[in-house]
Amino acid sequence: MQVFVVLAIFLGAVSSLPIEERVNGENGWFIPQEDGSVEWMDKMEAEKLLDHRARTKGSSNEVSFYLYTRNNPTEGIEIENEASSVQDSHFDKGLPTRFVIHGWKGRYTDSMNVDITKAWLSKGDFNVIVVNWDRSQYVDYAMSVRAVPEAGKKVGEMIEYLHEHHDMSLDTLIVIGHSLGAHVAGFAGKQVGDKRVHTIVGLDPALPLYSYDKPDKRLSSEDAFYVESIQTNGGVKGFVKPIGKTTFYVSGGRRQPGCGVDVAGTCSHARSVLYYAEAITEDSFGSFRCQDYQAALANECGTTYSSVRMAADQNAYVVEGHFYVPVNSEAPFGKN
Repeated sequence: MQVFVVLAIFLGAVSSLPIEERVNGENGWFIPQEDGSVEWMDKMEAEKLLDHRARTKGSSNEVSFYLYTRNNPTEGIEIENEASSVQDSHFDKGLPTRFVIHGWKGRYTDSMNVDITKAWLSKGDFNVIVVNWDRSQYVDYAMSVRAVPEAGKKVGEMIEYLHEHHDMSLDTLIVIGHSLGAHVAGFAGKQVGDKRVHTIVGLDPALPLYSYDKPDKRLSSEDAFYVESIQTNGGVKGFVKPIGKTTFYVSGGRRQPGCGVDVAGTCSHARSVLYYAEAITEDSFGSFRCQDYQAALANECGTTYSSVRMAADQNAYVVEGHFYVPVNSEAPFGKN
């Protein structure tokens, strides 16, 4: 709470609620601004704003897809949901597929997508499809939140198309999304529905303007056969409460070592991507099993490593619950 008080004073946020009563994600949110600052908005005010903007202005809903394989590891090939586009690419129905989705103000060439694509292709042969939804976004964060469901629907439609017309396996499919991209992944899973995306990995799913008690409006544990959430900046840019079947609280899930003061949470929020990429290539993130998420937040999960490793392939079949993950302050981050 002290972090939020300092943050609000520093930014001069204005609200009808006294500063000491503001709880991010509970009675309102600190909304990211284009310049990197945040502004407090009460929950009722935010919901009215979202409803008004939904009725007065829609998003462009432009989403594109870029395929990377070991045949083209650094130059993505744009594919569309038509036969010739996929057939003329390096898409291989015999390979597992990974979808990667960036967050607010991102695009497909960002380091997040590069790091995760490189990690998967270093591990083996995959179809890595990077989603570009930057044209569906706005400088205004709230309007970008409004664009998430439709962007997710388009990702889901592409998944359905590749499955139905090009024999892409859903059983080996993993969809990875960072921040707002995690919720895009959730809506993709909702679109695919009963056919079931196999795994969704949410990298510090965005908190501002999302509510824990509205799983139909965000990434939830029901959006895929298995949903894993890696939380690194809970209570600021990311969720505190668990929203996946399995939730990994890295260094307690709020602030990351080596990030300094990090009042706005930018460094800690981004660490989820670095951790995930390293976990794919090194499998080096051991964990302590926790009784509940409060124990994970407080690092009260004992000192004995469990057999569960963050982002491990087998997690989808054998793991559920809350885990504390210790890390180093610089790369390599994994401790075990």
